[in-house]
Amino acid sequence: MSSAVGPAAAFSLIRRRSFGPYFFGNALSATGTWFQNLAAALLVYRQTHSALLLGVLNFSQFLPILLLAPWAGGAADRWNRRRLLLVSQSAAIVLSGGLGLLAWRHLAPTPVVIGDAVALGIVSAFSAPAQQALIATLVEPNEVPTAVALNSMTFNLARAVGPATAALAVEYLGIPAAFGLNALSYVIFIGALVLIGSQQQELADRSVSYLRASIDILRRKPQLLVFLLIVAAVGFASDPVNTLAPAWAHAFGRKDTVAGYIIGAFGAGAVTAGFVVAGRVGGSRRRMFLTLLLLGGGLVGFSLTPWLPVALPVLFVAGVGYLASNTHATSRLQLGVEPWERGRIMALWSVAFLGLRPFASIVDGAIAGAFGVRTAGIVLAMPALACAAWMALRARTRGWGPARAELPPHG
Repeated sequence: MSSAVGPAAAFSLIRRRSFGPYFFGNALSATGTWFQNLAAALLVYRQTHSALLLGVLNFSQFLPILLLAPWAGGAADRWNRRRLLLVSQSAAIVLSGGLGLLAWRHLAPTPVVIGDAVALGIVSAFSAPAQQALIATLVEPNEVPTAVALNSMTFNLARAVGPATAALAVEYLGIPAAFGLNALSYVIFIGALVLIGSQQQELADRSVSYLRASIDILRRKPQLLVFLLIVAAVGFASDPVNTLAPAWAHAFGRKDTVAGYIIGAFGAGAVTAGFVVAGRVGGSRRRMFLTLLLLGGGLVGFSLTPWLPVALPVLFVAGVGYLASNTHATSRLQLGVEPWERGRIMALWSVAFLGLRPFASIVDGAIAGAFGVRTAGIVLAMPALACAAWMALRARTRGWGPARAELPPHG
């Protein structure tokens, strides 16, 4: 395969039929999720004017990912991942489109909206590991880091354009239409899955229990736990930027709409990193140390500076570190297990990166409320800096080369 790096490697992969349709379909589906989330939040708030119920709504989306991870990961390893995604995305079409129809008929009270969020959370719990594990079957083993980086980049692109376009859709088309557009995004993603065709997949042994199989992976390869901790630390570090963006704008003495520029600067750094790391196999302690240092140090610098024109470029650098470190850790998780174990390890990735996110929001919200948003930014950057320090300590005895995670012979 091509040895290109940077943007050339990224565009080479995007042009390929085995990956390109997946990339664009996933990007549209991720953008559609913003339509669903904003429309659901507005519908609940217009009915209740309760901030507490908004928190319940957000928590409801992520709780199934946390609770169902062993079973979802096991399903992704024991059943064909592409077929599992076709089923889960079809269910998502019914849930999102159905809620849109109910909202159009004024038959969607708050309990129905929250119930629908729980159901979509269950769908996400089963689709996320399958989706992440499928990536490695669409490309060659040496292209997995590039594919992971591009996959992560789609979520940052969606975060950049999703909220604004969702707001326009709600304002000019209405809440029911926003739900309908999300359903349409699932249809497009299904079309992309059909277009890339079936992929060979080695299936896991079905005689072992789901939970035991997940625990067994970490017991046999404890080094993978390090990468999961890094993924969790990266998720915690990035949370204050997303959750507290309006408060950050106030801290800099600006109007709340500046929150969009703050989120955008971080997202722009992440998108840039997606192209920069393309074609470069991650996992060395030196690279992990540097990218974690960029993330943690960038967020601390952003939190400490009182000048927004200085803070935004610093936050851009933190965004580069965010996606680069997450990509390196995720790639090592993908490549550090057998092909039939990728669903389970990516289910644990889902817990680390997505399932723990509501708790991160609660923590940084509580710290910001008690001590200020700048303190929250510094505190939640500490786990990333601690991981960087741990990498440096390990490098003193084991060198700055690849962190141990053998590539399976079937790759």
